[in-house]
Amino acid sequence: MRKQLLRRHARVCLLVAAAVLASPAAGLAESTAEMIAVNVDQAKLVRLPGKVATIVVGNPLIADVTLQPGGMIVVTGKGYGATNFIALDRAGEILVDRQIQVEGPSDRLVTVYRGVERESYSCVPICQRRVTLGDSDAYFNTTMSQAGSLSSNASGNAGAGAKTN
Repeated sequence: MRKQLLRRHARVCLLVAAAVLASPAAGLAESTAEMIAVNVDQAKLVRLPGKVATIVVGNPLIADVTLQPGGMIVVTGKGYGATNFIALDRAGEILVDRQIQVEGPSDRLVTVYRGVERESYSCVPICQRRVTLGDSDAYFNTTMSQAGSLSSNASGNAGAGAKTN
């Protein structure tokens, strides 16, 4: 009696294993198991199979995925939330289907609320303005304007310095 139960149990296990391996999703199980976590305004390098020809991003407002030579991709966090990307080969076969989780900044962020107005500061080692999604329009625009002016002045001075040498 016991041998019969063991044989029946072994057959059931084999049938379940065969069904799982025959499943179309079985080939993708390994590639979808790992979620890619990246912070807003940061990038992460991820290696994929070398035969990737096309990348499709579920929501490009949350993350950007750029294919580099040799099967390397750059995943850049653009907005909070989750999305996915699908990597296809030249024949249109799915090679990878992975989730991307975009999270908030990892540095020491201080958020200041003045009524409904919000400002963000990065406080490592001292507090300085840091534009973050959700900051008030006035704060965001002022900070971006100052950063743009600083960048253009630095570019102009670098070009002027190169011309005088």
